[in-house]
Amino acid sequence: MEAVRVASVDSDLDRENRALGGSTPEELIEWASEQYGDALIASTSFGATSAVMLHLIHRIAPHTPIVCVDTGYLFPETYRFADELVKRLGLRVFFYSAAMSAARQEALYGKLWEQGEEGVERYLQINKVEPMQRALDELGAQAWMAGLRAEQTEHRSGLRRIDRQDGRIKLHPILHCTSEQVDVYMKENDLPYHPMFEQGYRSIGDHHSTIPTTADMDPRDGRILGKTRECGLHLPLTKEQDQSLKSSGL
Repeated sequence: MEAVRVASVDSDLDRENRALGGSTPEELIEWASEQYGDALIASTSFGATSAVMLHLIHRIAPHTPIVCVDTGYLFPETYRFADELVKRLGLRVFFYSAAMSAARQEALYGKLWEQGEEGVERYLQINKVEPMQRALDELGAQAWMAGLRAEQTEHRSGLRRIDRQDGRIKLHPILHCTSEQVDVYMKENDLPYHPMFEQGYRSIGDHHSTIPTTADMDPRDGRILGKTRECGLHLPLTKEQDQSLKSSGL
């Protein structure tokens, strides 16, 4: 029966993508808000151009809860930028962090991000994946909007605007927006870039694994945490991760 149920869900997603795949970001957000109501959330990293998705939500679905995963290693500029945008747009932002503080993690395990792919995976699981899963559960999310864009990574180029991740609907309103379109939207709406953007930080994560890039480089080359250039939040859980979360009671 499970296989039949999954096939039915996939068929529904195919139909919705055919109907809404070419919609504007505003139209998709409005549809998601009407479809899922209080069970819809969004996520943000308060990165270089995060103001675009946040402004769209502010305009179309202002009561949507927004989750930011705080690893404890964000740049000071990111925390100040987040505070500025929350106040300016009147956003409902929930900050979620790991159950174990960054200081305690380093004392017990050292700097996990410097311990190869296995260390990076453990770091992401503790500091990003688990807090985000906890947020989704506590906020009762059935659907999740994220500001991913197809041109950012190989994984993201294969996503659909309405997708499914770990049993929840995943929506990507600006998936097909280009960098040029993002810049135009920012300018037309007088939105701020992350304050480090002008210093060459075009993709911004934790301070220990983010470097500036030049114009001839892929912006994601500035993210040096693991081989995939993905933070872990937007990848399906592995069987081991899923079992770990279930056994923890989350």
